Amino acid sequence: MQGRIVKGVGGLYFTDTEIGLLECKPKGKFRKDKIKPLVGDNVTVELLEDGSGLISDISPRTSELIRPEVANASQAMLVFAINAPKPNLNLADRFLINMEMAGVPTVLVFNKSDLASDAEIETIKNGFSGSGYEIRFISAKKHEGTEELKELLKGKTTVLAGPSGVGKSTLVNFFLGREKMETGELSEKIMRGKNTTRHSELMKVDEDAWIFDTPGFTSFDVMGIEAGQLEKYYPEMCSCIGKCRFTGCSHISEPDCAVKEMLENGKISKNRYDNYVLLYNELKNRRKY
Repeated sequence: MQGRIVKGVGGLYFTDTEIGLLECKPKGKFRKDKIKPLVGDNVTVELLEDGSGLISDISPRTSELIRPEVANASQAMLVFAINAPKPNLNLADRFLINMEMAGVPTVLVFNKSDLASDAEIETIKNGFSGSGYEIRFISAKKHEGTEELKELLKGKTTVLAGPSGVGKSTLVNFFLGREKMETGELSEKIMRGKNTTRHSELMKVDEDAWIFDTPGFTSFDVMGIEAGQLEKYYPEMCSCIGKCRFTGCSHISEPDCAVKEMLENGKISKNRYDNYVLLYNELKNRRKY
């Protein structure tokens, strides 16, 4: 039968199937082939005599993320607080680069708008000007902007990600319904904590909407690319590729640089550019083994 992995803990994979939630183990061939089943995988399951399941096949993935480690996400929502805690925009850029690498569109969500000043909101808007990312300001606690945000989930499998303490759990409760979150069959069976997410978990919002709830993070590495490739993952810089005076321009110290010209004209935010320079140098100086 067919199923979808909704959570993985300690080598066991809880899989949603036509007969309900099954606790499954993967066939040994996956370990031999160095293939790890991921939350979100569509799988073929064989029912065993003891009522558990055996994952015998994994369908091709439409997307695969390393962090959070999930499969088949069609979009991401990166959640930060506007303040308390203050958002780390360098951390946001690192996440966005990884989503660009995976081909997963991202919506930026800034929570606690009820506690923010107009100046704080404007600073965030300016920090991403020219990037093309959709930005939503909400108050999950007061349900301001949350209904409109829920509309964006329709027809999608969405990764909810962000640091701890930004109100992500409150937002998840809203999307799922608090009663469902606390007493639903799935939450009971896999003993999901009400406030702390330790493992990525896939949850059904309605018939055509799913969300991945993922552990909070305070750091995020950009892996798998060289410094010279970084520009491809800044959407606002893509139009400049090939337009600089020098081939292989780093967009940092060279003259007649199209990116720096856009920066001077306000078409690229200084925040995004400064983060690009930091990440470029980090990638350039990273030791290779």
